Amino acid sequence: MRTILAIGVAGFFGAIARYGLEGFVSSRNGGSFPWGTFVVNVSGSLVLGFLFAVLIEGRVIVVPWLRTAMTVGFLGAYTTFSTLTLETFRLIEEGSIGLAGANVLGSLAIGLVAVYIGVVLGRLV
Repeated sequence: MRTILAIGVAGFFGAIARYGLEGFVSSRNGGSFPWGTFVVNVSGSLVLGFLFAVLIEGRVIVVPWLRTAMTVGFLGAYTTFSTLTLETFRLIEEGSIGLAGANVLGSLAIGLVAVYIGVVLGRLV
C-alpha cells in the first residue's frame, strides 16, 4: 500500500512539474514545433538515466517504494509519450511532414543521448 500511495503522490508532483515546464517553454517559443513536450521528455530521459545509474544499479541504496515512486510515479507522470505521438499526428495532419519527422527522430535520438549522459553522470556519483 505504501508503494501505491508513494507512486500517486510522486505522480501528482511529476504531472505538476510537467505542466509548469511545458507551459513555460511553450510560452517562449513560437512556431509549430512542440518544444515544451520535447524539453520535458528529454529532461525526463536525463533524470531517468541518472536515477537508473544511482538507484537501480545500487550506487545509493534507497527503499524500493521510494525508488519506484521516483521513477514510475514522478517521471512516469512527468514525461509523456502519448503527447509526443499526438503532437506528431497533428503536425502530419497540418502537412508539416518534416517537423513531424524531426519531432519523432529528434525526441528519440536526443532522448537516448540524454539517458546516456544521465547514466554517465550517475555512475560518477
